[in-house]
Amino acid sequence: MRAVLIKQPGDAQQLYIGEYPTPTPSETQVLIKIKSFCLNRMDIVQRQGHYPPPPGASELLGVEVSGVIESVGSSVTKFKQGDEVFGLMGGGGYAEYAVMEERLVMPKPKEITFEQAAAIPETWFTAYQALFLVSELKKGEDVLIHAGASGVGIAAIQLAKEAGANRIFITAGTDEKVKFCKTLGATHGINYKTENWAEIIAKETSGKGVNVIVDFIGKNYFANNIETLGLDGRMVILAFMSGAQVDGVNLGPILRKRLRIQGSTLRSRSVEYQAHLREEVYNHAIKGHFGCANGKFKIFIDSVYDWKDIIKATEHMEANKSMGKIVVNVS
Repeated sequence: MRAVLIKQPGDAQQLYIGEYPTPTPSETQVLIKIKSFCLNRMDIVQRQGHYPPPPGASELLGVEVSGVIESVGSSVTKFKQGDEVFGLMGGGGYAEYAVMEERLVMPKPKEITFEQAAAIPETWFTAYQALFLVSELKKGEDVLIHAGASGVGIAAIQLAKEAGANRIFITAGTDEKVKFCKTLGATHGINYKTENWAEIIAKETSGKGVNVIVDFIGKNYFANNIETLGLDGRMVILAFMSGAQVDGVNLGPILRKRLRIQGSTLRSRSVEYQAHLREEVYNHAIKGHFGCANGKFKIFIDSVYDWKDIIKATEHMEANKSMGKIVVNVS
């Protein structure tokens, strides 16, 4: 089969389409002929040689795909050849074919396209996990979502609104992104390049702070995040785009305000954990909720590329200008 390969660890110019062995499904897996896959920031880190796939996963890039089942393993009972599906995997999505555990496969609703389906798994799984399984967001609480116009941010805003969050603060890098996030349900949008988000939130909450923070930034935001959390506040760290080493931080508020700070990843989780998450997300946020006129949730695609333009698509993601998912079609 053809797949996106890496010449050597480095920038996007190292990506190219070449030949790679077609995977064979185990007895608990299905083989999917891929129609679309999506880009994620973890792909950048893996391409650079710093994020190896979990044990047993393909070394190829890509964790979320949509397509048609080509064949199934001997123990697979819920799916058959020809079924239209989508889902999450440990790796191997940047290819013509990929294998996925049956327990992680989701039937593609007829109301959405393959491109839309590919844009769901990683972002909605991550957002749901961060808000509810880790941070335990409750109705009436205030939440701050950094990188609001990112794929995970877009999902988190909608999920927080549907869950009855009181105030939904977001940060983003342009006024256009801030305005976009407000259309999704954010009650307060802050352009971090022109405004001091910590001061604004302190003023809006009368110094009480927020109950939950979803953070992707790390180093540059850590101190202000700690100050912005209220009593018994919870923060989940999903990435550290500004760096992982934090110096000169006052730990006093963590003790004084009884804060809970937790890191969370999804790719390294067990199949059992991901299967449980798949059930929760599919039933709560996917089945019957996308694609219809009265649907609760909306899928936002920033741009669509043919996979022969994988370098261009990746450079677009790295430019931090996208709003929503970047989808790539396999041709």
